[in-house]
Amino acid sequence: MAIDTTYRSQAPEIMDDFDLEGETLKDALDKIAHINKLLGGNTITLNGVKTLLKGCPETTGALRILDVGCGNGDMLRTIADDARQSGFSCELIGMDANAYTIKYAQQRSANYPEINYRCADIFEALDENHTYDIILCTLTLHHFKDEDILTLLQGFRKHSRLGFVINDLHRSAIAYYLFKALCFVFRLNDMSREDGLISILRGFKKNDLMAYSKHLQFNNYTIKWKWAFRYQWIVKTYG
Repeated sequence: MAIDTTYRSQAPEIMDDFDLEGETLKDALDKIAHINKLLGGNTITLNGVKTLLKGCPETTGALRILDVGCGNGDMLRTIADDARQSGFSCELIGMDANAYTIKYAQQRSANYPEINYRCADIFEALDENHTYDIILCTLTLHHFKDEDILTLLQGFRKHSRLGFVINDLHRSAIAYYLFKALCFVFRLNDMSREDGLISILRGFKKNDLMAYSKHLQFNNYTIKWKWAFRYQWIVKTYG
């Protein structure tokens, strides 16, 4: 039976359980990070950060970046490595609602003093009076329903001085069937396989992202399709 990608799926993912823990979760987090890196996903987010920094207002002190839904911290470590090579100072904060995931990310980032982690509900965190230079959201936005996405995006705009970068899945039948093949190649566990397929069906089409932008009256943004079936959505909050 053909997959219908007309509308975003409302099916839950196993990883949506914030009490989830154990070796299966660790394996899933590591496999997601590995595949994301291998297929260029980290580069999409990193280039988004660099785009926001071009021509931006001068930053005093360390560049402060929040990564929402940080997983095992791989994206933050990628940014930290790039910052070290480029010679600029940064303060990186990873946020996730799963305490076990945060603990694992801390372990994986023991050699990165510039990275700190926080277990928190993002909606509650965005009610606090914290400001970041840039907010990142990689492979996380699709976990939320449309009404919650609008609330999140409003919070991202309010709390980011320069802007935010969304890197998320293109809802596509081709992507769905290609991921089935990847499951075999990378020997993904049952949770990773099931969640991955649902994630694609909960992903986005360009019109979805444009509709969010119009609803929230974003004036300065770009939406670009990237391999492998990703969208890079950069929203500037300055200028």
